[in-house]
Amino acid sequence: QVQLVESGGGLVQAGGSLRLSCAASGSRFSINRMGWYRQAPGNQRELVATITRGGSTNYADSVKGRFTISGDNAKNTVYLQMNSLKPDDTAVYYCHVVAAVSPFVFWGQGTQVTVSS
Repeated sequence: QVQLVESGGGLVQAGGSLRLSCAASGSRFSINRMGWYRQAPGNQRELVATITRGGSTNYADSVKGRFTISGDNAKNTVYLQMNSLKPDDTAVYYCHVVAAVSPFVFWGQGTQVTVSS
């Protein structure tokens, strides 16, 4: 099993910044991809950004140029630096991990990000 611990959410004014972290731990496992999704009230969960073990990244169009995802393979940790935050970024952010251990897809408990106008 893989346990995910998220941190870094909070309340920030529009234009501000936050940094999310997600650390994976558990039995010996290989992580293929880590990333972040978000879900605002009344909306479906959507992809924010992902990063593979090799460092390839993918971003939602809505966050390109403002958010940066990075990873530390040695620590099994993924970070999301969020700059120029907008009220539309308000959501619960979930860490997402694809690993080589059943059930292969793991989710964090979620961390609230609130951006005030």
